[in-house]
Amino acid sequence: MGSSPDAVHWPVRTERLVLRRLADGDLPEIFAYRSQPQVAEWIGGAATDVESLAERLGDGATVVIVEHEGQLIGDLMVKGRDAYAQHEVAEHAVGSEAELGWTFDPSHHGRGLATEAIHALIGICFDDLGLHRVTASCFTGNEPSWRLMERVGMRREAHHVADSLHRDHGWLDEYVYAILADEWPRPR
Repeated sequence: MGSSPDAVHWPVRTERLVLRRLADGDLPEIFAYRSQPQVAEWIGGAATDVESLAERLGDGATVVIVEHEGQLIGDLMVKGRDAYAQHEVAEHAVGSEAELGWTFDPSHHGRGLATEAIHALIGICFDDLGLHRVTASCFTGNEPSWRLMERVGMRREAHHVADSLHRDHGWLDEYVYAILADEWPRPR
């Protein structure tokens, strides 16, 4: 990434939320909502216990915890990557993009908290990390996720047909969304 997530002054506060790095003791709370069937249906891999969740979260991505009124309500993922570039300019594409992901406790849905959290995370990516582009993707059947992408200003760039294999539903379509730093509204 343009800068390391370690360079961000954590925690980051929004009007109603605190975004912070993953800490010891968070995993049981994360497992409690990630193991719910309506949540596990759409995430990249179901964890069968806290230990397997720790392995999944330790894949090189940065995990950001979302708290509301002192309670852990979700986890976010920021995974830096290099943009595609021709050889002569490849050094300028190193760490210029991030893929985002998120999982929220369903008991907190419907209050705009996920929108607030993702909006703040995109701001961190552009304003603090200096990234050029942020992307996110999901199965097309995960309507709450792609609607969230649209609410925070991301544009649907691709509809991939039957390119994503779901453990229960077989081959499914995928949506890919993105937003550029130049498109991100900065506070005045």
